[in-house]
Amino acid sequence: MCGTDHNPNPASPNKTPSANGNGTRRSSVSPDTVLNLEQGDPTVFEPYWKKMGDKCTMVISGGQWMSYVSDFTNICFFLEPEFEDAVRRLHRTVGNAVVDGHYIVVGTGSTQLYQAALYALTSPGGAEPISVVSAAPYYSSYPDETDYLRSGLYRWAGDAYAFDKKGHGDYIEVVNTPNNPDGTNRKAVVKNRPDDQVQGKLIHDLAYYWPQYTPITAPVDEDIMYFTFSKSTGHAGSRIGWAIVKDKEVAKKMAKFVELSSLGVSKDSQHRAAKIMGVICDGYQNCKAKNPELFFEHCQNLMTERWERLREVVERIDIFSLPKYPKEYCLFSGEFNEPHPAFAWLKCKEDIDLEKFIRGCIKVQGRTGRKFGTDQNYLRISMLSKDEVFDHFLERLSTIKAISNGH
Repeated sequence: MCGTDHNPNPASPNKTPSANGNGTRRSSVSPDTVLNLEQGDPTVFEPYWKKMGDKCTMVISGGQWMSYVSDFTNICFFLEPEFEDAVRRLHRTVGNAVVDGHYIVVGTGSTQLYQAALYALTSPGGAEPISVVSAAPYYSSYPDETDYLRSGLYRWAGDAYAFDKKGHGDYIEVVNTPNNPDGTNRKAVVKNRPDDQVQGKLIHDLAYYWPQYTPITAPVDEDIMYFTFSKSTGHAGSRIGWAIVKDKEVAKKMAKFVELSSLGVSKDSQHRAAKIMGVICDGYQNCKAKNPELFFEHCQNLMTERWERLREVVERIDIFSLPKYPKEYCLFSGEFNEPHPAFAWLKCKEDIDLEKFIRGCIKVQGRTGRKFGTDQNYLRISMLSKDEVFDHFLERLSTIKAISNGH
């Protein structure tokens, strides 16, 4: 199926599986194991938080946070004040979003907030559902998440570049920046066309607009911006996300959606998230100089190293390519940095089913470009796996020598 060479020393020789007391290599990943790099599960950050020890530890008594209600005077009555304060403080520390004068809506991850935003921007009684678009390659879950409930309010209409506004009326465009899967910085496509005469509304998915993935070039100030705890700190299991919303009525409708779909969000998770955000912000408040022990510096160094190692392997193989990203000035670090996205957008120079080829050749599962509205010779690979899995991925990738005529 594919030509391979054995290369025992790919990219970075100092990265090896763990060893036992006798110096023998020990690995929980066997040669027959299929490496699942399809999901963006951020386990790469787990060692950092383990090193934090008890700094983020919380003790929750049996009588704490039992009520549904946090504050009935807040438009989001289940939003814990400590969580809201921590969110605003984190964004002010990083400088990636404007929070002053805006409303905070908490959700069970960004998935629920996406649905809440669609609900908030639509109204019953229209002649037909509002079209929802995003520029390809778009996040692969947008189509399913949009159409899953078969809502009469909105429907997935595909690639924003191909969207024909004539006869469709209003639309919603989702701007994912930095973009998942290709890591590029995005702006609205349909709304910025010269012929835009219908009413378009925007949702900004900013899950990856954090210093470990991309330079922070400006604080974003859009109508609806949502973030997720899973990609900012790596705590995907807490299932927490938040939206920053300009318009009070839109924020109310988003909060209503969360109320109707889950009657709020776990207070336990909100307080844990607030604690962890506080630890991050305290570090920067107490340490004015750059310090590799601080969270974003540590993660930025980690992502930089991973991307350097991957690029070295890909360049040596010469049948694949990766996007090239320009350096930009990062307001957070005070330096010119290159993006190091959470996913590698791998392209094969031949027109093949790259997902099928990579799985069959080296037992690595990625996500095909077809799910992102583009071609099958693209493959999204997660850069967020545990060290051991990433090391094995590079070892296997480095063995590919050529693609046979029969693929």
